[in-house]
Amino acid sequence: MKRSIKNIYLFAFVLVACTFSACEKEESEIQTDLLYEVAVEGNQATFKVKTTGVSGYRWEFGDGETSTEPNPTHTYPGKGKYVPTLYATVEGKMVEASTVLRIAKTTPVKINDNTLDDWATVSNSITLGGTKGVFNEVKMDYDGNYVYVYVDMVGRKANGDIFDFYIDSDNNPATGLLTGTFTEGGYDILLEGQLLTAGVDIFYHNSTDQNAFSFAQQSIAEAYQVGTVSESGANVRFEMRIARGKLKGLTGSGLRIAIQAIKSDWSAVLGSAPDEGTASFRLDMSE
Repeated sequence: MKRSIKNIYLFAFVLVACTFSACEKEESEIQTDLLYEVAVEGNQATFKVKTTGVSGYRWEFGDGETSTEPNPTHTYPGKGKYVPTLYATVEGKMVEASTVLRIAKTTPVKINDNTLDDWATVSNSITLGGTKGVFNEVKMDYDGNYVYVYVDMVGRKANGDIFDFYIDSDNNPATGLLTGTFTEGGYDILLEGQLLTAGVDIFYHNSTDQNAFSFAQQSIAEAYQVGTVSESGANVRFEMRIARGKLKGLTGSGLRIAIQAIKSDWSAVLGSAPDEGTASFRLDMSE
């Protein structure tokens, strides 16, 4: 997983405070004699000192917890604003450096941990019905950086099934394509392609003409990532995440989403989540 990273610098005892953003990466010109990096994933922060010749580490994480490790990993208790500070000796001088971390809503999902067990406590499930087809279970979660999708379905990775992800990113039917396939959404974004074998293309709805299929392909790096894929018997399970800061509208308080699986040669729809003709799934991201 690519994580949000910040560099923190200090000269002597002058404090430099950097505001941590959930979706941005900021770099500063090296000006000081203490440099460390913070990588945040969910509510877990990993601190890595970049300056050489440092000793006498003391970290105060801003939640009452401390560490004397050179490069600690710390799990924050939940969302909120924290000010971690490093006190250390550099070339015989005592210095300190701090930053502001804003931990948004967290999730147990970790995309690169080679397991899907972290989905066990996630309860945001898409209701499946008569046209679910190959889908056994579809769940979603989110944090300040990403929207996460979990799928359990009949099939194999090698099948090269095509997936369509219809996303109403601003939960507003007036701003996207209206379709009878999934109601109560105006779909601003379409992710389409052989997700597990070749990836998906990204399309934005770019017209007010509701009688024309008018999605324009976008070139957006690192907009999504497939995580763990697990196969057992005739079933495949996988997870993916979508970067909220990369796709338009996803930084809001909610979205609607619907998913279809299609045979690799486009000859048949294999399943729908939720049912065709019903309302798309609303993921409330107001927390």
